[in-house]
Amino acid sequence: MSGARSEVERLRRELERHNRLYYVEDAPEITDAEYDRLFRRLQELEAANPELASPDSPTQRVGGAPASDLAPVRHEIPMLSIRTETDTEDTGASKFDARIRKELGLGPEDPPVEYAAELKLDGLAISLRYENGLLVRAATRGDGEVGEDVTANVRTIHSIPLKLKGKAPELLEVRGEIFMTRAAFEKMNQRQAEAGEKLFINPRNTAAGAVRQLDPKMTAKRPLSFFAYGWGVVRDLRLVRHSAMLDAFESFGLPVERHRQAVQGAEGLIAYHGEIRERREKLAFDIDGVVYKVNDLDAQADLGFVAREPRWAVAHKYPPQEEVTEVQAIEVQVGRTGTLTPVAKLKPVFVGGVTVSNATLHNEDELRRKDVWVGDTVVIRRAGDVIPEIVNVRTPGPRRPQDRFEMPTRCPVCDSPVARVAGEAATRCTGGLYCKAQRKQTLLHFAGRRAMDIEGLGEKIVDQLVERELVQNPADLYALEASTLATLERMAEKSAENLKRSIDGARSAELNRFIYALGMPGVGEEVAKILARHFGTLGALRGADWPKLAADKEGVRKDNAGRKKRGEPLQAVPLEGIGPELSESIQKFLDEPHNRDVIDRLEREVTVSATARPVAEAGKTFVLTGSLAGMTRDEAQAALEARGHKVSSSVSKKTDYVVAGADAGAKLERARALGVPVIDEQELRRLLKDD
Repeated sequence: MSGARSEVERLRRELERHNRLYYVEDAPEITDAEYDRLFRRLQELEAANPELASPDSPTQRVGGAPASDLAPVRHEIPMLSIRTETDTEDTGASKFDARIRKELGLGPEDPPVEYAAELKLDGLAISLRYENGLLVRAATRGDGEVGEDVTANVRTIHSIPLKLKGKAPELLEVRGEIFMTRAAFEKMNQRQAEAGEKLFINPRNTAAGAVRQLDPKMTAKRPLSFFAYGWGVVRDLRLVRHSAMLDAFESFGLPVERHRQAVQGAEGLIAYHGEIRERREKLAFDIDGVVYKVNDLDAQADLGFVAREPRWAVAHKYPPQEEVTEVQAIEVQVGRTGTLTPVAKLKPVFVGGVTVSNATLHNEDELRRKDVWVGDTVVIRRAGDVIPEIVNVRTPGPRRPQDRFEMPTRCPVCDSPVARVAGEAATRCTGGLYCKAQRKQTLLHFAGRRAMDIEGLGEKIVDQLVERELVQNPADLYALEASTLATLERMAEKSAENLKRSIDGARSAELNRFIYALGMPGVGEEVAKILARHFGTLGALRGADWPKLAADKEGVRKDNAGRKKRGEPLQAVPLEGIGPELSESIQKFLDEPHNRDVIDRLEREVTVSATARPVAEAGKTFVLTGSLAGMTRDEAQAALEARGHKVSSSVSKKTDYVVAGADAGAKLERARALGVPVIDEQELRRLLKDD
């Protein structure tokens, strides 16, 4: 037991250290796989030794059972807001300093007042109560007097310590902000878009909504962060400066924002305001200003409060990053990957330091959700270097039928048909092999390691080839001579010869890699393998009769007893793992005359061979559904995990295989909708044997 206890304590310290390095300091020392191994070892030890369980263990961050509601919490010391200085110029800082000096009775001959200057974070205010170093309660601000108990949710946020370090006070109520970084927000929205789900509006609202979820497991899925900036009830800790208290918080393991400073007088405030204004766009998160606080805590007490706001603090904002303007038109832009994006043409407005005349609407679903029409008055937002976007409609316009936006059925750049694959929010151009808007991305994808693997054909080379009109599609690559490549910028003769050899070395490929290299919308590596296995040759794929395939393999929705549900239409499923929308997209791509011409030329340059019999590589994600005849689901899961695979309970775009047994239900339907490969028990046994 003593050995297990010692290892548990060591693992907890190590995991919390790595949590801080990763979530707070952005300086990880180990890989995710190494972290997972440490985490699993701790889980095993705690499961084998229940008496060693502890509420401050890193394993307790996964989230508990959903709550029926959020219980009210009365704050012992009210969580009050601070006054906002509406003057966004330097004079705003000077006015605050003048008020403070007057309230403190200071004359011109007295020394400058020292202030603690901090960033004004744009998130959700939170109170964290630690007793004897352990987190026992978390509550929202609410109305300042009464907030909501969100302890279970907050425990899932990795940057918030469950146990304080060092000699922590008997009681410490920490106050701070829960927020989301811009990168985390954009990555999360990218995942939402890929899954065909709604996009979130902005980091602040998303963070606030995540903290107030009834189900902590939903909060755990949001990439939330935290910084401490103040306190409420405190026992056994008495310091004389606000900045010293924040330093103490940091020593206890609480994250505190590093751009804070102690500055002197109005000049110090003005300099800080200007410095942060210059850095604002490079910060990892949104702010809407800075906060000035009298640093001396006794002086704070003397100054007191007025109208439920502290006299000793003020928020000094920057020019607004949201403004109101009118939508004059909605046009479509075609991105590097062929995605059609609706863009609002706006009546020009000055926001976030620049004049904005365009704003993205992301995709057709998002445009419909926000219900944006030409003539509407809308709120637009610009934060950092992010493309301005429409937040919502402030006042609807006349809403005439001709003002309603309709996504075009053909690409505005190359006139190819467009397609939308099931499970995706994006509408894409199918002319990928020759569409000018996609040219660079098409070439980079074609040359990628998992496609034709043309080493040395990177982004800078592709940029020059396209801009000098030396290459218009992948087939043109094979006509390039070393002498032509040598004329490119920073391309020496030897480098040109090496690249030419690499291109010539890519004159043979297995069918699945060649199909993947074509870059058809919705066709990733796994779908390419399905197509290669089914058709066997490129000619068979190009000549496929997709309507006949659909008729031959017509699928129906069934209930648990295998009966077709009344009133539900038949749904054509041409191939296992490929739904009707994806098959239509593939057919459009292959039927497009310009694409056919490019593929004809590629067939003359590249020898395409049959795809080798697939083997399940370690690290794949499987989902089991239905009843297996020769083994139980638990036995199948154990066999997969023993070979280094992961077994998940839900189907997503990241799923590699769905194993479908008898009476497979909704998971099978979702796999088909997402284009996830579906295999039966016999194929599973073969894959396990090949492993």
